[in-house]
Amino acid sequence: MPTPRRSPHRAVRAVLAASLAVTGLVAAGGTSPAAASSGSGPTAVVSMGDSYISGEAGRWQGNSLTTSGSRNGTDRAWTGSAYDPSRVYGTTAANGCHRSDAAEVKSATGIASALLNIACSGATTENVFRASNGGKAYKGEAPQADQLAAIAASHDVKTIVLSIGGNDLGFADIIRSCATDYIVWYSYCHDDQQEEVDAKIDAAMAGVGKSVDEIRAVMSGAGYAASSYRIVLQSYPSPIPRAADNRYGESGWTRTNTGGCPFWNLDSDWARDSLVPQVANRLKGVAAAKGVQFMDLRDMLQGREVCAKASKQVSATVPASATTSEWVRWIDQNQTQGPIQENVHPNHYGQSALGRCLALIHAQPSGNFSCRNTAGTGASGMYLTAVS
Repeated sequence: MPTPRRSPHRAVRAVLAASLAVTGLVAAGGTSPAAASSGSGPTAVVSMGDSYISGEAGRWQGNSLTTSGSRNGTDRAWTGSAYDPSRVYGTTAANGCHRSDAAEVKSATGIASALLNIACSGATTENVFRASNGGKAYKGEAPQADQLAAIAASHDVKTIVLSIGGNDLGFADIIRSCATDYIVWYSYCHDDQQEEVDAKIDAAMAGVGKSVDEIRAVMSGAGYAASSYRIVLQSYPSPIPRAADNRYGESGWTRTNTGGCPFWNLDSDWARDSLVPQVANRLKGVAAAKGVQFMDLRDMLQGREVCAKASKQVSATVPASATTSEWVRWIDQNQTQGPIQENVHPNHYGQSALGRCLALIHAQPSGNFSCRNTAGTGASGMYLTAVS
């Protein structure tokens, strides 16, 4: 594979980039929430936001090159004779919100009577706002704040965990562009993509801040005192490893055809050590400004990323395992296993680990924390470290 160069003109690349789409956006209408009242009923923890908390890619237990049957036990949608994504995503397999049975809040067992997930894959901040304040319905569902109003009326909501802002920044476009630059153009993506992020990040963070305000407005309107519930804002983990931690060489086609991680070393290091920390630090700033808890996930997948040296692909001789398999869905370039929107999201193992992170921070009434994994363990090895 030739030495990469700086990115070509974006307009030219965009034509070929469409074939590597990661997340689809679908316009939709919505419904009105039920009238709100003071918190009562069963206790509840609610997750809101985008694909990194909705449960996208929860169908998969590691990655396997086998394209038939259960894919060596990685495909939880396999019925024994066919594939049924609703086994994992329920009714949201149809509209693409992809709220999986292993989604973060669903994996955080024992923290409330009701664990409710209203996040939707592909959502932006405007899909969180109330319709009365600029919010937009998405994939046939009402704005998430309006859905929260109905939940607040029928439950005693204790914690609301929010993951949002990534789609405002165009995470899907970044992945698409960087993969295209590796596969098609043999050029780097980090230079022009950093410019794109810098141009969008202030507006994205303003949207995150407004999302928090909208949640508070809903809860106040439902009669909740500010001290009766918590909001936890979380950041994003890196789905790809640093160059030094990638088990496949940079040249050749193994990163594309075998590993499912088609990114140059410099772009990988930029994503892991610049982009993810930049977004995390800005989200931390929003949390501080709005007085909500912050959960930093930048290192949550360390060693468990797609193509990481410390993890293994699943095969006929290497079984799917939370202790050895990758915790991230790879880029399925040939589209032979499931929809593209599942690419580069925490899989079943990753979501189980995120659920443990949520359970741990739920037990902390205040303070900001980083959640990390312990090498060689599953979700039980997740732990929190206090951050200032």
